[in-house]
Amino acid sequence: MTLTAPRRSAPATIRNPVLPGFHPDPSVLRVGADFYLATSTFEWFPAVRLHHSRDLAHWRELGGALTRRRLVDLLGTPDSGGVWAPCLSYADGLFHLVFTNVAGYAGGFWDTPNFLTTAPSPAGPWSPPVPLHARGFDPSLFHDDGRSWLLSVQCDWRPGRAWAGGIVAQEYDRARRTLTGDAVIIFDGTGAGCTEGPHVYRRDGWYYLVTAEGGTGWDHRVTVARSRSVLGPYEPDPAGPMLTAAHRPDLELQKAGHGSLVDTPHGEWYLAHLTARPLTERGACVLGRETALQSVTWPAGGCPRVDGAVPHAEVPAPALTPHPWPDTGDGFGRPDPGPPQPGPQRLGPQQLGPPQLGPQWSTLRRPAGPDWVSLTERPGHLRLRGGQSPSSRAETSLVARRLAHRRARFAVRVEFAPASYQHLAGLVAYYNTRNWHYAHLTRHDDGRVVADLLSCDRGRLIRHDVPVPVDGPVTLRADVDGAVLRFAHDDVWWPVHLDATVLSDEHATEVAGGQPQVWGFTGAFLGVWCQDLTGGGRHADFSEPRYEPLG
Repeated sequence: MTLTAPRRSAPATIRNPVLPGFHPDPSVLRVGADFYLATSTFEWFPAVRLHHSRDLAHWRELGGALTRRRLVDLLGTPDSGGVWAPCLSYADGLFHLVFTNVAGYAGGFWDTPNFLTTAPSPAGPWSPPVPLHARGFDPSLFHDDGRSWLLSVQCDWRPGRAWAGGIVAQEYDRARRTLTGDAVIIFDGTGAGCTEGPHVYRRDGWYYLVTAEGGTGWDHRVTVARSRSVLGPYEPDPAGPMLTAAHRPDLELQKAGHGSLVDTPHGEWYLAHLTARPLTERGACVLGRETALQSVTWPAGGCPRVDGAVPHAEVPAPALTPHPWPDTGDGFGRPDPGPPQPGPQRLGPQQLGPPQLGPQWSTLRRPAGPDWVSLTERPGHLRLRGGQSPSSRAETSLVARRLAHRRARFAVRVEFAPASYQHLAGLVAYYNTRNWHYAHLTRHDDGRVVADLLSCDRGRLIRHDVPVPVDGPVTLRADVDGAVLRFAHDDVWWPVHLDATVLSDEHATEVAGGQPQVWGFTGAFLGVWCQDLTGGGRHADFSEPRYEPLG
């Protein structure tokens, strides 16, 4: 996310991924001089992660759009369920956000209700969501000459059938806020299969349908088809995929697919797309699925293309003035906004009301509320009231940030007074309820308060049994070095090397009988966790969080 130019006005290069770490399924939008990116968040709050840029190379975190349970309810959501593939669009002076809240996907069936919410700016306030349909996921809105169309996947549950039953479109009445007319399948996809992630664009009398195909793994790709009518029929680009790394396992960026297009005020075009960086060739992707940008050209009479149809780690930046953003800092709370930035400040994060978690932090399945998280009860500290167990899909007390570098360190000061082994609090390297590593404080039966290590590998609990007596606050540290994770307490290393690939998409995905039982879509997090298995809400205090890349 750094411009390589030596001067502010010089030509620049975009270094990919522009959003490192877990930022999949990008929907990119320009409104005037401002660019916005919305990405999937699955079971994490705030839902639908938003970023803002003025040059496509530097992006600032705005936090999430859906910050309250009245906007999206994630309690009970399965691992890698929840909010999939949001789409951000603009019409009638409002930002339109459509998203799926996936309630279930196992056993061949899909529970995929879709919703629409609107706001005058990305900072909100977002309106109560309007239910749309539940026939499939990956919704997007296309606005065309006063009319709007909702597109999505149509899922097929029938045994022996491909789950991707085609791209379906239905008109949406913006005035009445409801779907109208019949749903029509407009594209069956190509032989790559798994056609999803639809977005439509109109240019020079053609409608261009951009889809993801090949599944979200190594065969992922961006396919473009076009038609003279918004409802098709659509003919795929005879030149083949617009983008894929399927045949190039040597490239730094893999799994390239699920893209959306945007133009600059000067008519330059870019593709925002999903990508991943495995630790080894076709190996584990601990950082999850990330967002990258590619420069796009429009051949005369043809469909949009990326150079070589492969993802590039560096691409030319647009002819826009470089616009870096202030660092958000390492603290738990939102930083001081500092002096006003050029442009419409109403589009920035809200600074009103009581202290809030900074935009880099996420919580699991429930929004940060005063019933379990506080930045004011003890100033300078994050207080977490102990929640349910690590395997719970409901009221867990976890605050975490994305792992964004292959080599990184996260440290935090922990103060906790456990009364029994049913009280735990500490630092966690987390993927989902079935895969994590946890350095925590607890109390043994002999009365000692100790720091100890636990792991969970595909649901199998592993106690490493390396307790260290502690008396008072302790600084816990996690160092990730590729496939290896180590924990320390007050700068003393535990003699255990843990497998960081447990935190990868590949490891988290579990398939039985050809059907996914657990998807791995979310990437690794580092954060703080607190459990009170008695239900009493015993609290822990955390301070001095520090995240730093290690090269």
